[in-house]
Amino acid sequence: MGVTIVLTNTGSTQCSLQGWPGVSFVGDGNGTQLGNAAQFDRTTPHDTVVLQPGGTAQAPLKITQALNYPDADCKPKPADGFRVYPPGSTESLFVKADNYTACTTTTVNLLTVGGLAAP
Repeated sequence: MGVTIVLTNTGSTQCSLQGWPGVSFVGDGNGTQLGNAAQFDRTTPHDTVVLQPGGTAQAPLKITQALNYPDADCKPKPADGFRVYPPGSTESLFVKADNYTACTTTTVNLLTVGGLAAP
């Protein structure tokens, strides 16, 4: 299964992004990270994207189903959504998506994110 992460320049001047966004499942109603952060798919193109005000960049996010793993390996838990860090940023965004189950162990990797690109 996959979704597309879309980042929008909400500022009044152009900005540039290059690389992969940091993405993780969060839950517990308070933003606690659930399991591992997304692995970077380094085979995807990741040229610098210049965003004009209102412009967007997008990255593919592949999501493996938590229920494909034994409960003991995964320790599944409903996620509240995703925490997303634009490349080079220490400030995160929250994307509500309560129809996913995350693994809370660090032995299973459910998320793989591609590089940002122009739409």
